[in-house]
Amino acid sequence: MSAVAVAADAPSRRSFLEVWVITIGHSLTHWYPATFYLLLPLIGKELGLSYVEIGTILTCQSVAGAIFNVPGGIIVDALGSRKGFLLAASLFWVGFPYLLMGMSHVYWLLCVCAALVGMGNNFWHPTAIPMIASRFPERKGLAVSIHAMGGNMGDALAPLAAGALLSFLAWRQVVVINVIPGILMSALILLYLKRAQRPSDGASALRNERRGGRGFLNALLSLGSNRVLLMLGLSGAFRAMTQSALMTFLPLFLAGQLGYKPAWIGACMFGLQTAGFIAAPVAGHLSDQMGRRRVVMSSMGMSALVLLFMAIAGRSSLFVLFIAFLGFFLFAIRAVMQAWALDASPRGTGGTSISILFGMQAVGSALGPTSAGLLADHYGIMAAFYFLAGTIVFANLFIVFMPKPTIEPIVPDFAS
Repeated sequence: MSAVAVAADAPSRRSFLEVWVITIGHSLTHWYPATFYLLLPLIGKELGLSYVEIGTILTCQSVAGAIFNVPGGIIVDALGSRKGFLLAASLFWVGFPYLLMGMSHVYWLLCVCAALVGMGNNFWHPTAIPMIASRFPERKGLAVSIHAMGGNMGDALAPLAAGALLSFLAWRQVVVINVIPGILMSALILLYLKRAQRPSDGASALRNERRGGRGFLNALLSLGSNRVLLMLGLSGAFRAMTQSALMTFLPLFLAGQLGYKPAWIGACMFGLQTAGFIAAPVAGHLSDQMGRRRVVMSSMGMSALVLLFMAIAGRSSLFVLFIAFLGFFLFAIRAVMQAWALDASPRGTGGTSISILFGMQAVGSALGPTSAGLLADHYGIMAAFYFLAGTIVFANLFIVFMPKPTIEPIVPDFAS
């Protein structure tokens, strides 16, 4: 077998250990925001905030993400040989502002810290997702979905742990305790990836840089006319609008309308995210086998149906039952859409493509909580859930009219 063939087959034999290490780090980037969602009712009560003011805190985070997302992806593509440092720095950057929130007693500082979190997240996904996908091109959907499982794991365990801690600690103490795991994991990622990185990785990145800025710029400019990426971004924006508003107002509904204690709210959020955790690798594997479009459309359609049932169920016990079903369908397709974006992007632009996708999603995330908050203030909190059912329908419409990818996934030929 030739050296070229060995090099081509190397990714298929690569251990998934690297994916799991990055996945654990990814779980912590979601752990902090998931904890904060559970703290929002307590913060709002202490500071006397309205629904709109609570929603605006999350909007500040999303607006900062939308503004800095694409620049972050370009930086990642330009500094491709420093992935370990970028991942460690991003994780620290996401966690540290929450420590500042725990020391704050003024509303504007909460908004500033939320914006800092949005900026820090811009370096994690455009670094981690293309790196994982390039290691396992023939199992891209599955590998990226495992990474997404980390997000679901953090989103699921954080409210459960925070709900238990809030039973005997103040919310400010919980925020301080939360920072410790992120600092330790940042150091572990930095050390592990530095040791695991192949010598050729850095050399390859340097060779790409030496091809000249013109080729890199042309590749970036081509993304602006990529219809598949644009339609995915618009669909992702409406899906993110659904998710961000749901994560903001579901705890508020459970606390204010059903009278749940923090521990029970944490358990409900755990059920929502655990369902997504289970569904992510299933959806990723099916997208590798059946195609991205079919998996995304069916999951979004079911999400809209479940959200409508939740709104109809109102304050009954069925509302809580539907939460897990919603998590299974709504969170399963995040990684599938990411893999689809990489399928449709030129080589060397993975970080920027993911940033464009996340940037457009950040716009949706920014609009979701405030829009739902306005409806909740004027028509009652159940109006927010009808709003969510509508946004996920719009997300699916963009998938329906999606053009076929201009760049097909690269799958190694094992027959030879």
